[in-house]
Formats: sequence, structure tokens, C-alpha cells
Amino acid sequence: MLNLLWLIPALPFLGFLLLAVFGGRMNKTGVAFLGVGSVGISALLTILIGIDFISSPPDGYSFNQTLWVWMNIAGFKPGIAFHLDSLSLIFTFAISFVGFLIHIYSAEFMIDDEGYSRFFAYMNLFVALMITLVLADNFLLLYLGWEGVGLCSYLLIGFWYKEPANVYAANKAFIVTRIGDTSMAIGLFLLVLHFNTLDIQNILQSVSTQWVRGSSLAVLTAFLLLGGALGKSAQLPLQTWLPDAMAGPSPVSALIHAATMVTAGVYLIARTHTLFDFAPIAQNAVATIGALTLLIAGFSALTQTDIKKVLAYSTISQIGYMFLALGVGAWALGIFHFMIHAFFKALLFLAAGAVINALHHEHNMFKMGGLRKELPVVYWTFLIASASLAAFPLITAGFYSKDEIIWYSWASNIGSPWLWLISLIGAFITSVYTFRMVFAIFFGEQKTPVSQKPGKRIKITLIVLAALSVLGGFVELPETMGGFAPFTHFLHHTLPAVALRSEESGIELLFQIITAVLTLAGIYLAYQFYFKNVKFTERFKQTGLSKFLFSGCGFDWLYDRAFMYPAIFFARINRNDFIDNIYTFITWLSTALNGMLIKTQTGRIRWYATVITMGAVITLTIVLVS
Repeated sequence: MLNLLWLIPALPFLGFLLLAVFGGRMNKTGVAFLGVGSVGISALLTILIGIDFISSPPDGYSFNQTLWVWMNIAGFKPGIAFHLDSLSLIFTFAISFVGFLIHIYSAEFMIDDEGYSRFFAYMNLFVALMITLVLADNFLLLYLGWEGVGLCSYLLIGFWYKEPANVYAANKAFIVTRIGDTSMAIGLFLLVLHFNTLDIQNILQSVSTQWVRGSSLAVLTAFLLLGGALGKSAQLPLQTWLPDAMAGPSPVSALIHAATMVTAGVYLIARTHTLFDFAPIAQNAVATIGALTLLIAGFSALTQTDIKKVLAYSTISQIGYMFLALGVGAWALGIFHFMIHAFFKALLFLAAGAVINALHHEHNMFKMGGLRKELPVVYWTFLIASASLAAFPLITAGFYSKDEIIWYSWASNIGSPWLWLISLIGAFITSVYTFRMVFAIFFGEQKTPVSQKPGKRIKITLIVLAALSVLGGFVELPETMGGFAPFTHFLHHTLPAVALRSEESGIELLFQIITAVLTLAGIYLAYQFYFKNVKFTERFKQTGLSKFLFSGCGFDWLYDRAFMYPAIFFARINRNDFIDNIYTFITWLSTALNGMLIKTQTGRIRWYATVITMGAVITLTIVLVS
């Protein structure tokens, strides 16, 4: 089965090509069959290959497949080659399987859209490129997938391009992520300059012999790669693009901006963990940035009224937890939270999309209310996903991933009380804003009538993701609950185990109880302020603090004045520079010559004959004289 690895990205690529060429001439049933089917077969292959990989592990617990050499320049020979290990297998599973469920949902959700085939073409291309990114054997192929998913993000955020706001959001996402991508590209140039290869495994194996721990080269390279991760994963200070990216259809938000693309930065750091191990200051920066991001994004989510923007800030916050885990050396737990987050956050976005469609495209959750009985399947699945996001104790998958991250932010030998405290506050805030959504949308008085109820394909997708949002956590029961952590043990074939401070053993259960109590307290607070006593929240909306948090803590305001306005100012001053004058002169000269030639076109045959005769006489004279 492992030899069929290349088919996993190839099938969605094929689906994209067929839809791009023939989609306009196909009916919607055929488009859905091709778009959903190509990703579905890819997901099935991933499961079968995964079973084969786990049951009969290859040597070194990794499998390499080279299709062809991409280029050969003076010994530099990057290939179209794939590398399968425990890390890439988990990412491939999440991308293909969750992507397949989102495609099923989209077949119904987008049925009335005039760009139906274009939508599935873009979605297929995204899945193919994201799988290429995580399976890439070398950084050049990884970077191809990296830029490819950035392109797909631009196309899908601006899918409804007739609205100027959507075009602005797409441009913003593309430009902001390019900042990080530039940083990453420079980092890759440093790697190829120093190691004369971009083969990922060769570089990681050579680091220990060619680099000194803490050297300037190691630190610089790690920070440059971190810059790329910050852009793609929407972490401080490049997080501003993600809330605006909600302009795209809800399935786009579920796939790209919750389950897969925004976690590309998490994958990059985890894949290059050896480089960060040789740059401790960069690894500490990963943890610090993750902690600050989860806190700022959590507070911003508390004040949003657009349901999708709440989920957008929540995504930024939860990826902050993943960065925190990676930064304190809990590599496997960061990936575990990625997988669980893919389940419950995709479910939240898809359920939110079902609510928005049911209420005739209403996004303001405070204009909803009372939908518990009108949309029972959406309500129960949204409630399950919300409980998982809030890390409701014992019964949700989110508890088992987030709780362990909070614990290791203290217990890791590079953790700290400050990181633990911030992550704990973040967990409390998460439970408040999450159940603020639940009470605002599904409880109280119904403010907007239901115009359309979801069909079977939407309901099936929600139910499957709801089951995964509960059961997914039980693959990683902590030892304090009688588990043996099979997920992290599986990943330890690729990622190192977290190093603990010996003096912290024995108090993990106490920390779990503290986290659980704070989560329940947050849910109770949301119940009091957003269901029982809404007067306080109405007054809070009018405060300057609320408006500051609503604006995303003022980052857009700051960037506009620091970068955009000066650039526009100087562009206006320089609009008529000498270079423009050169092109203006060329345009004028071309126009003048064209005017002269037009005058020769009189339509009179005698004039044409005279000119031809004169030309012949001049030509013969030149020949004879010479």
C-alpha cells in the first residue's frame, strides 16, 4: 500500500484539472461527484496506507518515495519526492478526512451558487497542495505547497469577488502572509547555502555535526522560519488577516482557516524541531508568542458579534495553544491539539454556516436566538463542538488535548509559571466566549425566522464531526486517568518526548482539577451574563475597553498608520516620477506615429499605386548606386 502514497495528492490534483477544464460544461451532480469523490478516495487511501504503516512499520519508521528529480544543478537535486512518517501521516489524515467531510457539506451548501464548479476546483487544488506540503521530502517542494495554499486561500476568501469587501479581505490575507513567506524564503536560502541541500531529513541529521547550539546562524535561521509560521498560522504580529478572511463561504473557513492551512506554521515548526532545539531563544519565542496570541485573541473574541469572527479569533487563540506546546517542548501534544482542533473547529464553522443559511445570511448572533428547537441537529452538534473547544472536563476531546498543554506549560523543563497562568486564563476566557455564542444563538427569544433548514448531507457531516469531537480525545488518556498516551507514543518515533522538571511529578491531577473548575466557572459566567442578566453586557458594549477589544486590540489601526498611510502618501507624491514620464513619452510617440500612418490610408488606388512606384524607384536607385 505504501507505494500508492503518491496517489493521495494526485487524485485531488486530477479533480482540480478536470473541473477547471470541463467543470463549466458539467451539471452540478457531476461536479459534486468529481469534486467530492476525488478527495474521498484520497481520504480512503490515507486510512488504508495509515493502517499498513502502523501494522507493518517500515525501517526507521518512515517511508520515502521519489517520483522524479525536479532539477539537477551542480549537484543540487531536489526531487518530487514524499516522506511519510508519524507526523506527516497525522496531518495527511486530518487534511484528507476532514476535507472530505467538508466537501460533502459543500455539495449541498453551495448548490445554488453560480460558481459551483469553480468552488470545487479551488477546494480540490487546496487539498492537493496542502497534502503536498505535509508530505514533501524537501523544503523546495514544501515551499511549493506552502505558496500554493496561499494562492488557494486568496481565491477562496475572495470567491464572491463581486463584493469589494471580499476582494479587500483576499488581498489583505495574501499580502500579510507574504510577509511571513518572505522571511521563510530567506531562511531556506540560508539552509541551502550552508548545507547545499534542501532535503529535510538530511538537514535535520546534519545539524548536530555542523551547528553549535545557540549559534547566531542557528538562531537567525530558526527565527526566519518562525516568521513564515507566524504568517500562515496567524500569530502575533501577523494575525490581522484571519478575522477578515471570514468573507469566504463557511466551508472555506472550516477547511482552510480552521482545520488545515492556518496550522501549516505548526507543522513547519514541528517538522524542523531539531533546528529550534539548537536555537533555544527562538523556541522560547515560539512559546511566548503562542501565549500572548491566545490571550489577545481570546479577549477579542469576547466582544465580537459576527459568529464567524468569534470563531476566527478562537482559531487564532487555539493555534496559540499549539505554539505554546511546541515552544515548551511538548511537540506531540501540539500536534494532538491540532488534530482535535481540526474536528471541533471545522464542526463549529460548518454548524455556524448552517445557522447563517437558515436565517437568510444573518451573521450577527445577537439577532438570532431561540434556535434550539428549530434546528435540533445543528444545536446539539454545535453544543458538542463548543464543549470541546471550552475543554469541558472528561467527556470532550478538547479537554484531553488542551489540559495537557496547560500542564506542560508549567511542568516542562522550559515551561514557566507565567506561561501556565496565561494558558489558564486563556482557557477560562475560551469557555466564556464559547458559551456566549451558545446562549446567544440557541437560547432566549427567537429574533429572526428560519427560512431554510439543512438537508441530509449537512446533517451527516455535522454528526460525524460531533462524534470525533467527543471520541477523538480518548486516544490520548493521560496517565493520571489510567491511560498510556498512545498518540504521543506514536509521534515519538518522529518527535522527541517532552522533558519534565523532576520536582513537578505528582501534582498533575491537582492542575487538571484547577483547569476543569475554571472551565466550568467560565460556562457559568457566560450563563449569568449572556442569558440571565444581559444588562451588564449591554453596558459593557459601550465602554472604550469593549471597542478596543472589538477592533482586535487595535492592530489594524496601528498597521494602517505605521505602514499603509505612509505608503499611500509617498505613492501619491511619486505618482508622476521620471520613470512614468518615460512611459508617457513612449505612449505619446506611438500615438503620434499611428496618427501619421492613418493619414496614408486614404482608400484611393491611384495614391497606393503612386506610393508603390515611388518606393520601387527609390529601392532601384539605392541598389544601382551601391
